[in-house]
Amino acid sequence: MKNSNLYKGSLNTIIMKLLEKNGKMYGYEITQKVKLITKGELNITEGALYPALHKLEADGLLEVEIEKVDNRMRKYYKLTDSGYKETANRLNELEDFIRNMQNLVNPKLSF
Repeated sequence: MKNSNLYKGSLNTIIMKLLEKNGKMYGYEITQKVKLITKGELNITEGALYPALHKLEADGLLEVEIEKVDNRMRKYYKLTDSGYKETANRLNELEDFIRNMQNLVNPKLSF
């Protein structure tokens, strides 16, 4: 990932937001959607994506569906009910963080 230190802490939120918007997605589809949305600025590697997906699944935030596509099995991920609630929480937290960072980078102080 480009600027991986900045994005690392947001990877789960990125994944969850994509699943919230798109329903179910498979791993490669997630990586390509992020690449498309960010115009190639952010590339999520398989080495970062799959451990994050497995952790979200273990935490009960994602569930897996396996479907046969073009004569092979494909694993789709989708949010659970808890996952939808946690996505909203994480997005609110991320928005607060971004707002605070913007205030720190471009302070509008008036005394």
